Amino acid sequence: MSQTMTFRLMTEDDIDEVLVLERRSFTLPWSREAFYNELNHNQYALYIVLEDEGKIVGYCGAWLVIDEAHITNIAILPEYRGRRLGEGLLRKMMDIAIERGAKVMTLEVRVSNIIAQSLYEKLGFQKGGIRKRYYTDNGEDALVMWVNLQ
Repeated sequence: MSQTMTFRLMTEDDIDEVLVLERRSFTLPWSREAFYNELNHNQYALYIVLEDEGKIVGYCGAWLVIDEAHITNIAILPEYRGRRLGEGLLRKMMDIAIERGAKVMTLEVRVSNIIAQSLYEKLGFQKGGIRKRYYTDNGEDALVMWVNLQ
């Protein structure tokens, strides 16, 4: 990663920029209200952003409940993909989760998203099951993946 890249906690002021990234990354982007509620009303939510010279180029969210971290979403701007930034972002979230007492981390990924699955496997995630028709845009199944953090 470039020396100009920095991680920090996401704030309410970041929502507009994150929404642009969200719309460019997902067929079912989250709404402004969803992010607002996560940041202001969900005691379990943790969101971080990755910046390049002050511009948000990626973000990752998780719910930290007792000793488990559940990744809610992770995205990198399309023009920044292929630079291992997603790996760096997820590693940072894993480190924060460990610092906050998480012992395991889980996530769902589209069964067709082989690139993301490869990244998760590289970081130690294992396949744990299928959530049938999880994605409402096309009814695609989700693969549930887990990793032990400690």
